[in-house]
Amino acid sequence: MLGAAETMESESKMIELQHIDKTFTGKEASVEALKDVSLSVRKGEIFGIIGYSGAGKSTLVRIINLLEKSTAGSVAVDGQELTALNNRKLRRVRRNIGMVFQHFSLLPSRNVFDNIAFPLKYSGKNKAEIARKVNELLKLVELADKAAAYPSQLSGGQKQRVAIARALAADPKVLLCDEATSALDPQTTLSILKLIKRVNRQLGITVVIITHEMAVIKEICDRVAVMENGRIVEMGDVFDVFSQPAQAITQKFIDTTTTLHRIHDLIFQQSQVVALKEGELLLKLQYAQRSVSTPLVSFVSRTYGIDLNILFGSIEMIGDSHLGGMVVIASGDRGKIEQALAYLKSIHIGIEVLKGV
Repeated sequence: MLGAAETMESESKMIELQHIDKTFTGKEASVEALKDVSLSVRKGEIFGIIGYSGAGKSTLVRIINLLEKSTAGSVAVDGQELTALNNRKLRRVRRNIGMVFQHFSLLPSRNVFDNIAFPLKYSGKNKAEIARKVNELLKLVELADKAAAYPSQLSGGQKQRVAIARALAADPKVLLCDEATSALDPQTTLSILKLIKRVNRQLGITVVIITHEMAVIKEICDRVAVMENGRIVEMGDVFDVFSQPAQAITQKFIDTTTTLHRIHDLIFQQSQVVALKEGELLLKLQYAQRSVSTPLVSFVSRTYGIDLNILFGSIEMIGDSHLGGMVVIASGDRGKIEQALAYLKSIHIGIEVLKGV
């Protein structure tokens, strides 16, 4: 019998994958796409799965709604074990899982209204009910004036908005987004991510986002799983993963969203930018906890009478917390610099001495 805590934890899970394996068998060889993958996605959260091409992330998301069947393991959505269902029951359950693809997959011969209405064709709703639902979704995705337009008349961002509306037509509990922004420019990507976040907040839909871009994870996700070679190598709260990555692959993704790693190239090249005078230190400072909000450079300079010359800086907000860091040259009395570093460590600022004279 489950205890109260275990019952609450079980009820809070929308998606649960346990020990998933997936092997594709070809004529000449077999490929292990997924190896013992287990994860849980909570109700109402936005969960990101990130990995480079071939990591297994797209296979994993297709296993969530059993578009692909796993070789081993179990898949449960909203408490129901999908791998135990026959095809008829599985089709019924899939109505609770909407999916958005990278290349939109709209029907070119149907206008926007009819593309969104397509999943409702066999829903039992009459024409008036379908029209009401489609018009609500058009308003939600901010395309109320495009109902009669055809996909060829839309921009990439507009096509993806139609695809999102279509995925929401059957009132799903889960929305799966497989590289939904990869074909879009940065500004359009941001607008689509804001839309997905609004859908999540307004409708309470659980969202799973598959991506190879850490900027997408940073912008929208609550938690993230990092995949490499068919396995999950790191998983956790987005802030924790960004601030204290445990795996080299995770750090590689993080480096794509910041300029801080460029300092190592400058040191290697012996650039004049990082040339130090007697007594100076080249430091990398990184936020390591959520609570840091002090204006560090001005406070430390004023309090300890030292100068901090910023070479690189990457400070941003994840949720309501600061995240990032800076590379600085610290100059002044060495004793005062050491006192300043001790203070920074006391407020959980990560410090790496890159170079000193």
